[in-house]
Amino acid sequence: MKNRIEQLKKEKNAVILAHYYAPAEIQEVADYVGDSFYLAKIAKQSKADIIVFCGVYFMGESAKILNPDKKVLMPDLTADCAMAHMVADGIIDEMRSRYDDLAVVCYINSTAELKCKSDVCVTSSNAVKIVKSLPNKNIFFIPDKNLGNFVAQQVPEKNIIINDGCCPIHAKISAEQVQFERNSHPNALVLTHPECEADVVAMSDFVGSTAEIIDFARKSNCREFIVCTEKGVDYKLITDNPDKHFYYPVPLPCCADMKLNTLEAVLSVLQNEDKEVFAEDTLRSGALLPLEKMLYIAGKG
Repeated sequence: MKNRIEQLKKEKNAVILAHYYAPAEIQEVADYVGDSFYLAKIAKQSKADIIVFCGVYFMGESAKILNPDKKVLMPDLTADCAMAHMVADGIIDEMRSRYDDLAVVCYINSTAELKCKSDVCVTSSNAVKIVKSLPNKNIFFIPDKNLGNFVAQQVPEKNIIINDGCCPIHAKISAEQVQFERNSHPNALVLTHPECEADVVAMSDFVGSTAEIIDFARKSNCREFIVCTEKGVDYKLITDNPDKHFYYPVPLPCCADMKLNTLEAVLSVLQNEDKEVFAEDTLRSGALLPLEKMLYIAGKG
């Protein structure tokens, strides 16, 4: 299957983008593997005719918004992100009417409809930088409360209003689970994604995006780590650090939607060029502005 996938990529000028949470065999055949911010940049820069996005739906949708003339395919169109929908109807309009000088800051893990109603998108790797750069005093951060709370701690000069959404996978990681691992591995550093709950963040040695966690582990002199994020990151961590040990809270944090990206599904979508992502023009143009603003601000400095 891997050989056939490579052959089809060349024949069709296709590129495979995979998130760190995709299965290991998908990361092996991908041309680019990264977090949401990195993959958004790669999608924007791609010269391929076909983008196969191995992630969840909002990622493929963002790639299509950034590349309207390219064919964007997903191995499984049902791969979704629960958090992407966690903003109550009418709440954005309510906040705009309640607060003067308000910016709606939308985590990229969201639907195109939510992006259309926002001023700028962010990812976990650039949220602090972008919020700091905004001239607005009031920030309505959607949809993730945990990333919003983390940003609020880093940017105390802003009035950050938090939406009540979360990543179910990260939110299920408890302080008790992490403490159990810490008791079992007392020399290990705790590396945590900011989508985790505040008590887990507070007991961590490092908090950052998936890519930042990978970078920290690679540069660290420590040999043991407790990793508080989706277990798919283990492939990259072990590949980069074969002499280090990585432990995860139990039960293992696993996104079932990410695991819908299989070799069989990738091969099928390349062969048939089906499961295409579409974005209606009005929706695309509305969502494009906050995405491009994110790429511009994050690229400055």
